[in-house]
Amino acid sequence: MLRATLLLFLITLSSFAAAPVDKFILALKPDKNPEVMRAERDALSAALAQKLGRPVETVIPLSAAVILEGFANGTIDAGYLSATDLVNARAKQVGRLLLAGQFADGRTAYDSYWVVKKDSPYQSIADLRGRPVAFASRTSTSGFALPLLDLRKRGLITDEADLDAFFGRGNVFWGSGYVSAIERVLAGEAEAAAVSYYVLDQDKHLSLEQRAKLRKLQSQGPVPSHVIAVRTSLSEADASALKAALLSFNEGDAASLRDRVFTTQLVETDETAHVASLQEALALAKKALKQ
Repeated sequence: MLRATLLLFLITLSSFAAAPVDKFILALKPDKNPEVMRAERDALSAALAQKLGRPVETVIPLSAAVILEGFANGTIDAGYLSATDLVNARAKQVGRLLLAGQFADGRTAYDSYWVVKKDSPYQSIADLRGRPVAFASRTSTSGFALPLLDLRKRGLITDEADLDAFFGRGNVFWGSGYVSAIERVLAGEAEAAAVSYYVLDQDKHLSLEQRAKLRKLQSQGPVPSHVIAVRTSLSEADASALKAALLSFNEGDAASLRDRVFTTQLVETDETAHVASLQEALALAKKALKQ
């Protein structure tokens, strides 16, 4: 009797786990002007719903931490995240890689920039000792983790990763994304901002007027590209359907929406290999955030 009850429980559980979602919930990490992201959100929801044959709601939570919480409690099915966010999702066992970004040169990695005002006197990040700077966010790979590792490799900070010791107490600002960090520089509140290269080099995050006032101070990397991750509890059937729908954005007119939202082509890649290079940077970032 007990065996039969257990078997029935397992069959019921299996059926529940395999049940398709009625509506996909996709989350975008905030990294652009809110008005621009709202327009992209609506266009992406409509295009994905047409390809999947099911409703899609695209949301823009305040942070990647909210997206990972949504993965854990099942309220968010997929998210566009940094490679660092993927590492955190793997550590919490709440998310896994679905697709990664691939740039025009065929790489699934890119460069991080320190960006300053065009008329600033600085020639390298070493000149920013005792000066205010802005990082894109505490979970940004290109806007925090890799620039931090570069500071260590240049001998500007120690293994303790004490940012105050180099930049000065109260001189480190945290943005809610690339644009908010850049806006600190444009407002004169920070002398430099750490962001992805495409924030400065491409016409997707900043206006032409804003870009004209800025220049690259230096670059560091390579940075593993952003990813689309799904919650671990999402069924294989739903994950496969979502992957096929997103990969179809690589072709035809949909590629322009893909580039606006995800910046790059979307490709399948090995999850472990994609984030392997981040271990040293993330260990240092963990120390910095404890200061």
